[in-house]
Amino acid sequence: MLALSIDMGGTHIGCGVVRDNELLGSSSLDSERAESLESLLPCVTAALKKILRESGVTAGECHGVAVGFPGIVDVRKSRILSTLKKYEDAIRLDLEQWAIEQFGLRLRIENDARMALLGEQYAGAAQGAQDVVMITLGTGIGGAAMMLGKLVRGAHSQAACLGGHLPVNYRGRKCACGNVGCAEAEAAGWSLPQIVRETPGFHESSLAGVAHIDFQTLFAAARNEDAVACAVQQHCLYVWAANAVALIHAYDPEVVVFGGGVMQSPDVILTFVQKYVEEHAWTSWGTPRVRAAVLGGNAALLGAVPLLSEDLRHT
Repeated sequence: MLALSIDMGGTHIGCGVVRDNELLGSSSLDSERAESLESLLPCVTAALKKILRESGVTAGECHGVAVGFPGIVDVRKSRILSTLKKYEDAIRLDLEQWAIEQFGLRLRIENDARMALLGEQYAGAAQGAQDVVMITLGTGIGGAAMMLGKLVRGAHSQAACLGGHLPVNYRGRKCACGNVGCAEAEAAGWSLPQIVRETPGFHESSLAGVAHIDFQTLFAAARNEDAVACAVQQHCLYVWAANAVALIHAYDPEVVVFGGGVMQSPDVILTFVQKYVEEHAWTSWGTPRVRAAVLGGNAALLGAVPLLSEDLRHT
């Protein structure tokens, strides 16, 4: 199956042409400063048409357009239901009509973490597994779950996809979602700079001279034994591990997949989380395996074919 695929991340939009489990071509658009999704659609259209030409594929050969979106999405109606301070105009956009007008194709839209889980289960770290939880670590923290081979969605389309908004500290930081102490508020890309700056000793830290503090910078400083970096890294590891245990207790997976941009330091994260899960998760059958996503930033793009192939009559 051939498909057009779009992954609308917090800072970039990935566009690709997919054949089954192979990415024929892709490109990335900077969306961090975009005022609206509507303003980006012409760029997305142009990028997809360029990739089609370069891949030697026509839109007519494709089975549809698959979109991963960072919000609450009703896949049954191909509508965006709720956003969180990103692409807020998306709720009123008719993306189905856009896909028809620009490519003559049907469209399916799903939460971006769910689409990434589809990709990893179809062609990545969760191949062969029927019960999987995925946690994506990036600007925010995404979550998705699969039980008995089917994505968990729920009556209102928000089941499992709010995994990063499970509270891990009831006295914690105020989250953008309105909750207190969410995993995302305690250890995500958007909250990290404030966490670092509020850590005792910050002004003596090497991080004090860094204009843009991200996880790559944090982990590098921790490897150099910067005390503040080491403390914040340890804090984040505990948050991610506690979040994983909460999702294990909720969804009973055999595999927990960690993906997202933070997984450039997989060994540190996986070793810590696996040990924490072994010590703290209550299961009746054994210990879920903690794995790194193997598709990297292409996981959601490669979720296009399983998403377009899914029979939604039974969801």
